[in-house]
Amino acid sequence: MRNRLREMREKYGLTQEEVAAHAGVSRQTIISLEKGKYNPSITLAYRLSKLFNMTIEELFLLDEGSRENDH
Repeated sequence: MRNRLREMREKYGLTQEEVAAHAGVSRQTIISLEKGKYNPSITLAYRLSKLFNMTIEELFLLDEGSRENDH
């Protein structure tokens, strides 16, 4: 899964620490999300999408070729 978190954070002029505080997570979590090393819970995805006034689908992009657990 890809995301536009860094792009939107920079667009809004926010630091990783500010985004983390809003979402109720650590700065390390935001770093991991931005690097694509972590997929958020639905709750975290919702909080982040609301921060940037976007839908979850606009902020988090599923790579159709790498769908995990798809049966």
